[in-house]
Amino acid sequence: MQISINSYFCGAGLFDSGLLDAGISINQAFELDKDAVKTYEHNFGDHIKHCDIAEELVLEQDTCHGMVFTYPCTKYSTIADIHGTRTGDELFLHALRHLAIARPEFYVVENVPGMKAFPLVMEAMTKMPDYYVQVFCPIQATTWLPQRRDRLIIVGTRRSFSIRPPKNTRPLPLSAVLESDPQVTLPKAITARMNGEYRDLPIISDPAKGDIAPTCVAHYAKDKSTRLVVDKRYPMGVRPYSVREWARLQGLDDGFRFPVSNTSAYKQIGNGVPRPVGQWIGSEITRYMNQLN
Repeated sequence: MQISINSYFCGAGLFDSGLLDAGISINQAFELDKDAVKTYEHNFGDHIKHCDIAEELVLEQDTCHGMVFTYPCTKYSTIADIHGTRTGDELFLHALRHLAIARPEFYVVENVPGMKAFPLVMEAMTKMPDYYVQVFCPIQATTWLPQRRDRLIIVGTRRSFSIRPPKNTRPLPLSAVLESDPQVTLPKAITARMNGEYRDLPIISDPAKGDIAPTCVAHYAKDKSTRLVVDKRYPMGVRPYSVREWARLQGLDDGFRFPVSNTSAYKQIGNGVPRPVGQWIGSEITRYMNQLN
């Protein structure tokens, strides 16, 4: 049985790459960011639509077994408290609209753990009539990867089924994702931040000490001095992460390409869901669908 999904707010397709690994096909994908659409098309094909989900009619879309929603997390994240932007948004209502009209066999919602602080959103996503809903939080990237990144995963199925949590694995060490000849720039802010000229010191990870990287943020291209890795070949013994290393920290292999600027690539990677999370969800959904046959 070929299991199919429609993917909403798919970004560059990091999560979708994991679903594909698990044997799930993607009928249609929908994304607002035009650069992310370019990356998705380059790696997966032209089944993605550049659009605003708020303007898309559900009944004009391809039918599918399941729907996956990885809508933006910036207004749900706890770090948004610093900027006074932790307000939530109404994108969840469009996910709810799609679910209520299409009534797929299953659905998956991904966001930051901070979304749990918004009871209206959690009610909409976890109290769908006629669905058995399971919530996993936190799903930690450190299960697979040398990156600190916690996520909230909601899975709804039309029939009762126990989704197994991820198995503990031996995650990659940070040294395994570092390039021998990284292509990086060294902004002056690195020296300034290292010398205490900013409010915060950089987060420095040393692979020789078993350190892992902090969360891959979308705005890294503008804040490279905030997250550094020890590398004695560079001034002050540290450097930023390259685009390829940023991608590896999200579980992408080197065959995944970014036909866009480095600034846009960092953004797409930081906004993405780690590929192994998609592999885990995809394998569990496959197990669920096979049970129905």
